[in-house]
Amino acid sequence: ALDLSPILDTHARKDGRGKAAYHPVLLVRLLVYGYAVGKRSSRQLERATFDEVPFRYLAADQHPDHDTISTFRQVHLQELAKLFLQVLALCRKAGMVQLGQIAIDGSKVAANASQRKSHSYAKLSEREQQWLETVDRLLKEAQAKDEQEDREFGPGRRGDELPEELATAQQQLARIRAAKKELEEEARR
Repeated sequence: ALDLSPILDTHARKDGRGKAAYHPVLLVRLLVYGYAVGKRSSRQLERATFDEVPFRYLAADQHPDHDTISTFRQVHLQELAKLFLQVLALCRKAGMVQLGQIAIDGSKVAANASQRKSHSYAKLSEREQQWLETVDRLLKEAQAKDEQEDREFGPGRRGDELPEELATAQQQLARIRAAKKELEEEARR
């Protein structure tokens, strides 16, 4: 129901070259849901596509790497900010949001506030400004987190890779054999 045309239009290749990219809708779903549940790091989102059922579902059991997620966010920063506002407005209209929180659960809870309560234009404009500030803050936090993790782990690295000496099965086997030999020597002594 959301207008993704500004994002979709930039991903249509006409010449048929290059590897097929992850579908932009998949990446948008990961970002929107990830930010809604507090995952702002591209590396966290990448790991979640392996470890967490909701993310696996939203990613159609595909696993875009953190560089892809981060680059997508950076390229479409303005469009994503507008899209996040659409999501917040839609959730607000459906009664699923209080500023900064999105409820995924469909439970009905008795309350003494009326959904039909009217708001003035000034109040709605004030809320929209708060949402703009929140979206801007979240996007800046995500950028800062990605930059900090790039400094910590290095660009293109997830941070959970094996050390280089254990990167291949042969190296692992050699390391295990050496450790086993050391243990046998210690046992003989």
